[in-house]
Amino acid sequence: MEETEWLAQRFEQHRPRLRAAAYRMLGSMAEADDAVQDAWLRLCRSDADQIDNLGGWLTTVVARECLHTLRSRRHRREEARLPEPVVILDSDLDPEQEALLADSVGLALLVVLDRLSPAERLAFVLHDMFELPFDEIAGIVGRTPATARQLASRARRRVNGTEIPSPDPDLARQRQVVDAFYAASRAGDFDALVQILDPDVVLTSDFGADGQRVVVRGAAAVAKQARGPRGGRLRPVLVNDVVGALITVDDQPFAVLVFTVAGDRIVAIDGLRDPDRVRRFADAAGIPPPPVTSRTREGS
Repeated sequence: MEETEWLAQRFEQHRPRLRAAAYRMLGSMAEADDAVQDAWLRLCRSDADQIDNLGGWLTTVVARECLHTLRSRRHRREEARLPEPVVILDSDLDPEQEALLADSVGLALLVVLDRLSPAERLAFVLHDMFELPFDEIAGIVGRTPATARQLASRARRRVNGTEIPSPDPDLARQRQVVDAFYAASRAGDFDALVQILDPDVVLTSDFGADGQRVVVRGAAAVAKQARGPRGGRLRPVLVNDVVGALITVDDQPFAVLVFTVAGDRIVAIDGLRDPDRVRRFADAAGIPPPPVTSRTREGS
């Protein structure tokens, strides 16, 4: 028991870094947690005394699990979908919630990473974000160190060639801009909406069904879409460390909105409407399902 506890303590020291790396490689916190848990199970079945560099060993195991998951996605030819964000109630954060946000990266970057091949994504994340040497990356992706370097370089060019908006680091300022957007939307003030939106703003809506995504570009076109569902209510949330909202209709989770604010204007809005995913986000944020009523029982 003492040996197991000692091993668990050593593993927990590496968990935050492993989780952060897995999330960047997979774009899903649930899948990242699965990869990290698989690494723990592998460690329990291994002779830990024979592992010279535990951090490196664990990183290799997690990365290989992530590579397998990414390749499985491609094999299934899954339709492009918005990555799964980290959704947390916009209130006082506890240490666990702060750690979740620290592990996350912007949705815009995750979207770009999704366009890379599995090997490119791993090479870029492990080298550029976690400073793993190419000799070690080569063994994970099954290539030579020179090829691993080329994979990371190709991925880097693709990432740098995409204009990823940098959100305002001041969350209070983000909230002010988003609150002004809500107010103009409720008032039906088209001109005010256009002023709040960047001229090149992009609205992306992911409906989930068959991977359906709808993209609307330009302030005027997006302003025309700025109408909430009848009976909808907003619940402020943080989504990957930027301001967002959980929309509920009849107390049921309906959609998650993610706002990227830069230069006092909204430059991007991402909307997730997949019912299953939105429900998972609400559960993860600690928002309980609606209470069971007599009407609910009669309909069941």
